[in-house]
Amino acid sequence: MHAAQEKFREFRYRLAMELVYPPVVAAAKAWFRALDLKIQVDGAEHIPRTGGAVLASNHVSYLDFIFCGLGAQPAKRLVRFMAKKSVFDHKVSGPLMRGMRHIPVDRDAGAASFREATQALKDGEVVGVFPEATISESFTVKELKSGAVRLARTAKVPLIPMVVWGPQRLWTKGHKRELGKRHVPVIIKIGEALEMTKGVSPEALTATLKERLSGLLDAAQRAYPEKPSGPDDRWWLPAHLGGTAPLPEAAAV
Repeated sequence: MHAAQEKFREFRYRLAMELVYPPVVAAAKAWFRALDLKIQVDGAEHIPRTGGAVLASNHVSYLDFIFCGLGAQPAKRLVRFMAKKSVFDHKVSGPLMRGMRHIPVDRDAGAASFREATQALKDGEVVGVFPEATISESFTVKELKSGAVRLARTAKVPLIPMVVWGPQRLWTKGHKRELGKRHVPVIIKIGEALEMTKGVSPEALTATLKERLSGLLDAAQRAYPEKPSGPDDRWWLPAHLGGTAPLPEAAAV
């Protein structure tokens, strides 16, 4: 009886996801077309068309989950993102987050979120993770939590690094929201899955993931087709590329 109830619950959740998620994706695409955003996706072939996978992304803006989800569209995958519980408690975003079957993360009860994400991966779904946990105000890759590695290893699925660059110009921490800004280029780069070598510690694999994300982000930043329009517009560039974003050490403090 219990197994039948679980199957029905899973069917109901999947049905809700299929009903809610595609219209949200369509609305996001329409919004981006209206703003004439210049979105470039590189490496989409690295996302499997079937089976579970963990997508581990950098975090530069409040819109990253939307663009990471777009990066999985060529593979026809809907990504379930792990996001802080407060987003699910909001009266507007909450129903959408639940309808799209994203996974709430309660920092006081993280084990339950980990179990839900692991089961989703074993069921063949794609789970999106931001291993930096919070937005990087330096616009470099911060120190990572090991959860993405542990999820992929526990569920025995690929761990795929990806980065986004450009959405910070629309809405990020500590800066004015400009959701109506037009013609902004956004680069999404997806790398090959990490080799999850047996016997290598989660900490060592997380360090490798950080290196891979940093390499992808550096490539995206250097390929970005626009430069700041003047001295006051250099805030969205990291310090090592001539921007006025805080250095990683200062941003961490």
